[in-house]
Amino acid sequence: MSLARTVQGSGPGLALAHGAGGGIAANYGPILDALAAEHTVVGVDYPGTGETPRAATPFELDELADELVDAAVAEGLETFAISGYSLGTAVAVRAATRHPERVTALVLTAPFARPDTHFRLAASIWSKLHASGDHTLLAEFLLLLANSPAALDSIPAADLAGVVHATAGSLPPGTPEHTEILPRVDVRADLARISVPTLVISTTRDRLVPPSLHREVAAQITGARLAELDTGHLPFAERPESWAKLITDFIAGAAGRARCAAT
Repeated sequence: MSLARTVQGSGPGLALAHGAGGGIAANYGPILDALAAEHTVVGVDYPGTGETPRAATPFELDELADELVDAAVAEGLETFAISGYSLGTAVAVRAATRHPERVTALVLTAPFARPDTHFRLAASIWSKLHASGDHTLLAEFLLLLANSPAALDSIPAADLAGVVHATAGSLPPGTPEHTEILPRVDVRADLARISVPTLVISTTRDRLVPPSLHREVAAQITGARLAELDTGHLPFAERPESWAKLITDFIAGAAGRARCAAT
């Protein structure tokens, strides 16, 4: 599997792992410049999104994690932090346990170690609506779950149909593979093995991945910090500046503490 790659900036390494149905541009585009101002940022697009062709077989978490690490190393990064979002948090956690010599810190936004019943049902409906071909209905479903009530209410009624249309048109061709892996994700055993500084960012108005799952991840990683962001599942759309600051401040602080410990 060869994944399309985004590389930007200079400085300490930061790898990006995006969410299901997203991509580096879709999930990190609004904050990419802010991240790249202080880091060499490397992100990969999973099969079926961005410039990466669809996969012929189902996704495997180990492969996604290895591909992300391989991309960062290929760009000259010997060690790096990882920012994971949604499904990308499981990719980030798996990368940290499979490649502990490479990963220096984790920032996990809207994470889940395993799907609960709510999320399993959401993923199932997501998959079935895409397969039905009714992408307008799927777009309405995703907008309802992914946005906070305040964000939804900020869309003028006259513009809502256009937003739905744009969302339907942005669904990646790899959606079947992206949604198929969600019920299979289980990184609970990995969490206790995480030894690097970790920040869990809980999107507190999240109606797709419930905040209880975010807190579960934070509770199972030794020493993890928990920060709250008052958004739905899309922090890059609702509060991009606040999201970027949480990421960069934490990574800078973790790097500073590591330097002090080494002297």
